[in-house]
Amino acid sequence: MENNERIIIDTDKLDISFKDIENIEFNDIEKEIIERAKSYKEDSKYYLEKEDMMTSFGCITYSHGLIDALKIIHELI
Repeated sequence: MENNERIIIDTDKLDISFKDIENIEFNDIEKEIIERAKSYKEDSKYYLEKEDMMTSFGCITYSHGLIDALKIIHELI
């Protein structure tokens, strides 16, 4: 699998994670974490377009980590 394919797959999986948490009532700090995760997702897309796969992958991975932390706090995983 090519690096760009892997990043696209991870982006699709992240979209599923965002849907998993959309009905949860978050406090203000958690909402900020979600916004940062969304920002890192957009950064990942930007770097993917620039063909900077290492940075793109790092951004999408970090975004997953932020959302996973919220899912753990809210006992979804």
